[in-house]
Amino acid sequence: MELSQLKDYFRRFPVSDDMLANIVSWLAATLMVFGGIVPFIPQYLDIKWTNNAEGFSTYVCLTLLIANILRIFFWFGHPFELPLLVQSFVMISTMLSMVRLCVSVHHKSDIIAAKPITFIEFNYHNFWQWTSFRSYVQFLLMFVAVIGSLTYTLLGWPLYVETLGFLALVTEAMLAAPQFYRNLKTKSTQGMSVKMVVMWMAGDIFKTIYFVVRQAPVQFWMCGILQISLDNAILIQVFYYSGEKTS
Repeated sequence: MELSQLKDYFRRFPVSDDMLANIVSWLAATLMVFGGIVPFIPQYLDIKWTNNAEGFSTYVCLTLLIANILRIFFWFGHPFELPLLVQSFVMISTMLSMVRLCVSVHHKSDIIAAKPITFIEFNYHNFWQWTSFRSYVQFLLMFVAVIGSLTYTLLGWPLYVETLGFLALVTEAMLAAPQFYRNLKTKSTQGMSVKMVVMWMAGDIFKTIYFVVRQAPVQFWMCGILQISLDNAILIQVFYYSGEKTS
């Protein structure tokens, strides 16, 4: 088929400005929903292949689980765009998968103590370091029950609703903080996927632009800026601890 014939063929299917805008909007929404989990794929694969989860801070998972649970309850008092709500459910599923893998790897490598550590036998020294995946689920169910009860009771109070949204976004903005602290404490980024952090950075820049363009509540894009700053701090650690092996 000649070039002129190809042009004539595509002219039969004109794309209006509205249709193009809808396609762009749909793609942006899809990236919002699934883009957040992509950075964790290389870290997940690294842990699975090496059977070593020591370089990854599971407190990153805790941060995102708490943030997204709070965001879901915030939606009941201050509905926001549906893609952001769906993203929360997708992220919760992903973080539970990460936690389950890390717990499994710890068992295989005999890093944990011989005596099981469970949520029921609560000890704040062992918080989020339990030896069974069930304990993590039990904690999250208790957290959902408490926040759900508060939200049901105080949903009519604007101050409570806005505080809930603020806490959700600030918690999510601190996503990279546990990893930054872990690197600082061990003075190494070994075992941490640099690809994950680079993808965090790209995703946070995209999210912040998306929030501004879509006129999301101001808390969203302010916390996006904080996330970008923390991503930068971890990448600086990578260069500073460049003598150590990174993935």
